Amino acid sequence: MRIGVVGYGYWGPNIVRNFHSLDNTEVALVADRNPKCEARLKKNFSSIGFTANESDVLTSPNIDVVAVVTPVWTHYDLAKKALENGKHVFVEKPFTCSVAQAEELIELADRKNLKIMVDHTFLFTGAVRKIKELVDNKELGDLYYYDSLRVNLGLFQHDVNVIWDLAPHDLSIMDYLIADKPEAVVATGEKHLNGVEDVAFITVYFPKRVIAHVNVNWLSPVKVRTTLIGGEKKMLVWNDLEADEKIRIYDKGVSMSTNPANLHQLLVSYRSGDMWAPQVEQVEALRAETSYFVKCIEENKTPFNDGMAGLRVVRILEAANRSIRTRGEAVSL
Repeated sequence: MRIGVVGYGYWGPNIVRNFHSLDNTEVALVADRNPKCEARLKKNFSSIGFTANESDVLTSPNIDVVAVVTPVWTHYDLAKKALENGKHVFVEKPFTCSVAQAEELIELADRKNLKIMVDHTFLFTGAVRKIKELVDNKELGDLYYYDSLRVNLGLFQHDVNVIWDLAPHDLSIMDYLIADKPEAVVATGEKHLNGVEDVAFITVYFPKRVIAHVNVNWLSPVKVRTTLIGGEKKMLVWNDLEADEKIRIYDKGVSMSTNPANLHQLLVSYRSGDMWAPQVEQVEALRAETSYFVKCIEENKTPFNDGMAGLRVVRILEAANRSIRTRGEAVSL
């Protein structure tokens, strides 16, 4: 299977390396308008062709899959042209700039029987796979909340705000873990430096009293990647910066009952059991993801992180932007 890659900036080299390393694929051509990228590519992969014209990749009859690794505002046009030319498409997150764009690409891919995969890399990490297993097996019980802190100093973007830059990670993980679909979004944020929100808080409401909160920030003095997931039986802490015990599960909880003698008096009991850290598979997430996409194409199967998954994330991002403009007014989904 021959791969073409459009974009060889920050993330592009990782995409090229992983697709090119698979046994049954090769990267045939890389496109980038920055002439300095050719020297970078040739230093690592002298056999891969380079072009400054992305149309060479999008229209080549010798390319089966196009990976779009460019700023989000370019995704729609590049992916559409690739699909129109019969290519399966791998698109960096977030999928598109709008719900309308995402829906059009999904319809086009369906009509042409082509695959779309959105690069939600975290779904292929050992940590998220383990959390998915725990949630599906009801180890935590019914979920109560998902609370994430994803902050650091920079990297400042100019074409998107901090929500579109950082929140897709958590929103894609939420979409993967929580079976019910969100009902409403409330978001607040503020601009301090370059005209786009660099600090933001997103609250997502689900049915059955499940609530999610995501704090994203480019102005933090420290880098933090911590997620808390609470359930009726157990609670989980995922620290992605932890080298060894990335996931810790706490057998802690609260139960409440009413005293029959006094219907207004609640009896609260606290449970504090063991803490343990399950073993997490050590995998390179992007290699697992690229390999999975190739397998989906070969076996004509729909990836779980397909265009519809990308659309669901974009729908929340779009709603969050609308909510910010109205200082936190709830937006229904």
